[in-house]
Amino acid sequence: MGISKVIGSAATLLFMTSVYLKKSGMTFVMIPFLVGSLLAYLVTIASHPAVNFPSILGKGSDGSFPLWSKLLFGPFLMFVRAYVLLRKLKSTEPVYNEISDGLYVGGWPSSPNHLPPGEPVVIDCTCELPRSSFVSKDAYLNIAIWDTRSPQPLQIEYAVRWACKKRAQKKPIYIHCAFGHGRSVCVMCALLVALCVADDWKDAEKMVKEKRPRIRMNAHHRKNLEEWTKYRHLSKEG
Repeated sequence: MGISKVIGSAATLLFMTSVYLKKSGMTFVMIPFLVGSLLAYLVTIASHPAVNFPSILGKGSDGSFPLWSKLLFGPFLMFVRAYVLLRKLKSTEPVYNEISDGLYVGGWPSSPNHLPPGEPVVIDCTCELPRSSFVSKDAYLNIAIWDTRSPQPLQIEYAVRWACKKRAQKKPIYIHCAFGHGRSVCVMCALLVALCVADDWKDAEKMVKEKRPRIRMNAHHRKNLEEWTKYRHLSKEG
């Protein structure tokens, strides 16, 4: 289920709760539920594929959230972080996997031992999770993407070029999203092609799946990888 449906369902539940509390005469108690539902509906709209506006959360290029975002979207941001941490605790899947020499893909590194070895540079494909304090700003790139959504072809190309420059400096690369199943895999597939490790993104997807079996790219990821491939071919011809 996409994030817009999940958050939309939560927003509706909060709104119905606020209506019930209002009818029960608990006007002051219902206010937090009403405000929460309105903010959740705002996130629902912003994360819908037709809108796709991750910048609404205000995540900066350094991976931090400004004060206004923490105040406005604090409950949502804290809920997402708690959900990710809880799910990782219950999961038997490694936080990350090495796909090829020095190329890693995985989930949000919430502690230093969640980073691959060798002081890797990090490509963060989330809009809802912060850069961890132990990740250097100088070794970090954020391309803000909603969960279950896909980076656009130009975002993919930007991330790939950045990663290729770092790889030329012999730096390990760690690409992550929340769990290392969709957004980060999409970018990793493109990087494997750009580094000539895979012939095309379909071969790259097979390579990643062999090392990280639980990945699940969706139609959005595959469509944008196909468009990215066409963009690269046109760029080379030009």
